Amino acid sequence: MKKQSYRKLERITNKSRYRAIYQQGVWTSSQNFTTITCSNVQGIKRLGITVSKKAGNAVRRNRIKRLIREFFRLNKALFPAEHDVVVMAKKNIPPLTYQEACRELMKLFIRKAKT
Repeated sequence: MKKQSYRKLERITNKSRYRAIYQQGVWTSSQNFTTITCSNVQGIKRLGITVSKKAGNAVRRNRIKRLIREFFRLNKALFPAEHDVVVMAKKNIPPLTYQEACRELMKLFIRKAKT
């Protein structure tokens, strides 16, 4: 059985690490999300989430973050090994169901894997 948790080790929490990823990472965009991927030295897949206040009120921002975390938890195989990935929600993102968010993120990561 594969491990389907979102452990603390798999989170990007350091502000300086976010800055390094923004500067050195590879940016890819879709309609509602932008991803930035950068290699790391820890040897594990890590996820960072950025949702600005322009995306909506606290309830909407937290829902977007929950959807992204759940996608990461269930689809870790799509994320590149030994890389940090930051997923940013674009401003004015419409309310999405899990299936819509999953479909869009899936296309984004499959497209990224092909390049």
